[in-house]
Amino acid sequence: MTKKNKKNQETKDVRSVNKNVRSSTRKLKPILRSIVGKKVDVAIRDLLFSDKRISNDVKKTISSAVSNAENNFQYDIDNLFIKEAYCGKQIVMKRFRARAKGRASPVMKPYSNLTIILSEKLKEKQKVAKK
Repeated sequence: MTKKNKKNQETKDVRSVNKNVRSSTRKLKPILRSIVGKKVDVAIRDLLFSDKRISNDVKKTISSAVSNAENNFQYDIDNLFIKEAYCGKQIVMKRFRARAKGRASPVMKPYSNLTIILSEKLKEKQKVAKK
């Protein structure tokens, strides 16, 4: 068993997935990159003051992951940080808009899947006590 597997057994990752988010992955990725590695309360604060429309959905997904960590694994909320945040493509709704001279132009309405993974950051004293 490698060291990497031992670390995963010590701390369980908490996952929250939000499917069918009405935004493209291209618009989601910069927001997700900005919150990875931050503590949960700092990330929620940053999203609260973001002027992007989709940041509200990201904030809800983080809050869901935090409540999963608190209720299912009894983690301390103050020690949680965002380990990973990524998005993937979902369905694309195709619509058409009427244009001049009887033509039509396509309107693509993309959807995305949003995944947030939290982990608990243990202090040095707690690590020594577990060993």
